[in-house]
Amino acid sequence: MRLQNRVAVVTGGGSGIGAAICKAFADEGAAVAVTDVRLAAAEEIASEIRVSGGQADAWAFDVASLPAVESAADEIEACLGPISIWVNNAGVSHVVPFLECTEQTWDITQRVNLKGTFAGCQAAIRRMLPRKNGVVLNMSSQSGKVGNSSYAAYCASKFGIVGLTQSLAAEFAEHGIRVNALCPGVVMTPLWESMLDDYARKRGIEPGEVRPYMEGKIPMRRLCQPEDVARYAVFLASDDASYITGQSVNISGGTVMD
Repeated sequence: MRLQNRVAVVTGGGSGIGAAICKAFADEGAAVAVTDVRLAAAEEIASEIRVSGGQADAWAFDVASLPAVESAADEIEACLGPISIWVNNAGVSHVVPFLECTEQTWDITQRVNLKGTFAGCQAAIRRMLPRKNGVVLNMSSQSGKVGNSSYAAYCASKFGIVGLTQSLAAEFAEHGIRVNALCPGVVMTPLWESMLDDYARKRGIEPGEVRPYMEGKIPMRRLCQPEDVARYAVFLASDDASYITGQSVNISGGTVMD
């Protein structure tokens, strides 16, 4: 098992990509802190992991509140042990033309996606630094590599995560802390399903046509699955990736290649 005796924190772990990462980490031997803004969702995934023979507990907190993140991190370490892996996965997304993007939509997107990643990175690195060992994974997106219309707020937040990842990787590499970003393509999670109607209107198609439309644009002709991202998260969190830091890895079926 590649993550045996390690404690991993995953934000947004109550569904979608985050849940898949929690389960994959547990399968590899990690003790997992499943965290989400919705405690019931986090508890459900933690329970599934325990039923499967893994170790997991649930926490709920607002990723953009530094005091809440720090308090949860203290509780997690008291319960599970020193944190060695932290995945900043929690996020929001809105499909809206730029001139219709409200200040509220802009602010909540940056608050959850970018400030939430900043807060998680601070909490993780603050605890990893004395031990001179740790892995931070930040969830960016193919939209953090290539901009797209009607995604200004989301793209700005995800491009920001790539920059933050590179800066922290450079600053803390000599201290034994690796920081990388994952950049998935379209993953049909509950978050994406909630945007189908808006996306269909944006493209002038019916909601039922969205999935085949997207698949037709991907060289591998299929959408990214949560497990695709989870497998790469396991690799980057493990010693197999001990010489990899500062990277923003595309998991997009060939849609983005740089």
